[in-house]
Amino acid sequence: MIQMKMSEGGRVVIPIEIRQALELKEGDAVLWELHEGQARITTRAQRIRQAQALVRRHVPPGQSLADELIAERRAEADNGNSGNNRPD
Repeated sequence: MIQMKMSEGGRVVIPIEIRQALELKEGDAVLWELHEGQARITTRAQRIRQAQALVRRHVPPGQSLADELIAERRAEADNGNSGNNRPD
């Protein structure tokens, strides 16, 4: 556990150990989340990796969701159904 002091205006310096572990560079954006009374810090890249891992658990290897979506959209276009069902 690393202890930090909050300075004027609520500013906190992220310790070097945490910056290195998260591979943070000056100017990088960080994401804060309040969860069960604890503040969590992460990066956009880490959250993307977590989302990708979640999707991978539900999509068989070799299956491309992007390719499936493109194929569905092309089939809709070929059938004249652009998904716009609003009356004119």
